Amino acid sequence: MVPQDTALLIIDMVNKMNFEGGENLFDNTLKITENLQNLKAEAKQLGAPVIYVNDNFGLWQDNVEELIEECKKGRGEPVIKKILPEDDDYFIIKPKHSGFYGTQLGILLKQLEVSNLIVTGIAGDICVLFTANDAYMREFSLWVPSDCVASETTDGNENALNIMKRSLFANISKQQHTTIQQAFDH
Repeated sequence: MVPQDTALLIIDMVNKMNFEGGENLFDNTLKITENLQNLKAEAKQLGAPVIYVNDNFGLWQDNVEELIEECKKGRGEPVIKKILPEDDDYFIIKPKHSGFYGTQLGILLKQLEVSNLIVTGIAGDICVLFTANDAYMREFSLWVPSDCVASETTDGNENALNIMKRSLFANISKQQHTTIQQAFDH
């Protein structure tokens, strides 16, 4: 598969993490941030679009910059600073768990002629899982690199990854051992 058919989704990495369980999620997210930075750099080098899909956290009238600044006020600031969206990245605000529900993500992917999705971010056992499920139902091929996804608990994350592998036929090989090209070679 050619990289032009592939897009990188970065889910909910702009996040205050000021909620019950947020400290655990923050600790686990720090462990994946460097891998996600490397994957984003590879995607950009190949010309694959990078699409941030992020909760609005109830900030219905804020724009992207205001959302980022508000989230930097929380525990997640060190993560946000490492994985900030760049000017040529797309940014979609979502109201619920799935990146497809109530958003223009499907339309954007169709316009970009994407058939392969790399799904990354947090929380693996909620928003990443729900987005991957909706992508699978829309017939996208999936790579969910296990070292680019984090949840509040390791068990919850591993269970979600196993569901995505078994039920959504997602490749869950690690970013550290797989290139984007290799991830979609069948």
